[in-house]
Formats: sequence, C-alpha cells, structure tokens
Amino acid sequence: MKTIVLSFFILFSYLGWGQGNLNDYKYIIVPKKFEGFRNANEHQTSTLIKYLFTQKGFTAVYDDDLPEDLRQNRCLGLEASLKDDSSMFSTKTIIALIDCNGDSVYETKQGISRIKEYKQSYNEAINLAMNSFNSANYSYVGKTENPKPITVSFKNDVKKLEEKTPNLKKTEKTSPSKEVSVKDSANKKPKNVNPMVTQQATTENQLYESKEPVVLEKVEESGIKKLTPKRIDPNDVWYAQELPNGYQLVDSSPKIRMRLLKSSKDNVYMAQSDDHNGMVYQKEGKWIFEYYEGDTLVHKELKIKF
Repeated sequence: MKTIVLSFFILFSYLGWGQGNLNDYKYIIVPKKFEGFRNANEHQTSTLIKYLFTQKGFTAVYDDDLPEDLRQNRCLGLEASLKDDSSMFSTKTIIALIDCNGDSVYETKQGISRIKEYKQSYNEAINLAMNSFNSANYSYVGKTENPKPITVSFKNDVKKLEEKTPNLKKTEKTSPSKEVSVKDSANKKPKNVNPMVTQQATTENQLYESKEPVVLEKVEESGIKKLTPKRIDPNDVWYAQELPNGYQLVDSSPKIRMRLLKSSKDNVYMAQSDDHNGMVYQKEGKWIFEYYEGDTLVHKELKIKF
C-alpha cells in the first residue's frame, strides 16, 4: 500500500513540475525538417505540429523565422522534437520539448496509427500524441528573478568632502568686506531647483527621489493575423464518400480533394488536403474549412454533398 501511495506522489509531483516549466517558456520552436526525415515538412509533419501547438494556446514559430527577442535569447523557447519509432505495420510518434541546454522538459504520450498511407498515418499519430497537452492549461509567465537590492553608502565620502570644505566662520573673520551670513544663506532658495526632485545629502542620510513623469514607449501587440475569408466557387461541389474513420471528398472528375477524420464532436472533422491541414466544421448550415497560411488563419467555405 505504501508503495502505491509513493508511486502516485512521485507521478503527480512530476506532472506539476512539467506544467510549471512549460509556463516558463514563451515560444515553441518547430523545425522545418525533423531529424530522421529526408525532406523539409515531409508528410506535412512540421506544419501540422505548429498548427496543433497554436490551437492549444502556445506561440509556435518556425526555426528559420524567429522573433527578435528569441534570436537574442534562445532560452525563451523550447524546441519541438519528433521521436519516430515507426515500424512496417504502425506509425508511432512522441513529441518532446527540449530547452536551450539540450535537456528534455516535457514528453507526450506515444501516438500510434495503423493507417497504411504515410501522410494520413503521421497525421493521426501526431494528433493522438498532442492530446497530452489538452490538460496543460498553458499560460506564459516567464522565469521570475528577485535580485537583492544594492545598498551604496556615501557616508565616508561626505566626511571627506566636509574636511576639504573651507570653514565659513574663518572666511568671515579674514574678509570683513565679504561677510556671508550662514543663517541667511540657508534660508535662500537655490537657483534652478527642480521641484520634481527631492534630495538630501548629509553624513547620516543620502536621499534622491524623482517625481518626474516617465514617458513610456508604445509597444505594439503581436499575435495571429485576423481571419481571412475566401469565397466559395459555386461550381466546385465536393461529394463525401464514407470511410471507416471519416470521409473522403471528391470532385466531379472524380479526384480526391480532401480527407476528413472524425473528432469527438459532431460535425467537426480534422481535415487534410494536398496543400493544407486544418479542420472542417458546420456553422449556420454551411461547411467551413479553417487552416493556416504562414501566420494567417484562413476561413474558406466548402460546398459538400453527403
């Protein structure tokens, strides 16, 4: 019984550690070409992983298009690594997140697909692996650092300054024609005094406080570009042919234009075409295809007959 309790404690401690670390990082870096593949974005693995990370609330960027702050400090991001343990009969993938020191911060569960076609099989396996992030509740907070305040003492310097300053009383005795009243001079207001600054420099106290307004530069918020709608061609009708796990859409040629994979929600499908990966869903009686072109979310209406 003690062994079981200890195992659960270690498991939950590990999960809590992984979540805390994810919130420390601002970006997910997605390689254009994963290790073990011959070509860039082979089987559309890079575009799919970047799209799925974005859908789950992360800021995903390609490794050849890094933001300025990430170029200056690579430790702001985690690099996505695709671990491929596929065999002749199944595709098996794990998504790992590696920090700037080469250490693994997070690994997903293994996604397994037995679809024979490579592109479709990797699509399913990666989607299953990425389900590990469904409960992540990611929110970037950054790494907090609390540097200790630095205390600078000018006490000895003030004493030295007083030793080098001529005695005003001696000056009064030696130069009667140029007598200066210490009391009167103390009551006079110094010229060019900034009313927004309070300062004091004595042997015991050293104070400087500025109340001048600070001008802040306006920083533009960066984010996903607005959704771009595309009009439907009224003559481009696609016909749905049922498959074990969804549908394939063909045109009048007939040519296969898109594959739809079932999801956990009705009338919502994971979509895969020759050019884009995204999702297809029904809204107000219309079928909508959403996908990314770079950082732009595209919204395209489809005419489908089931």
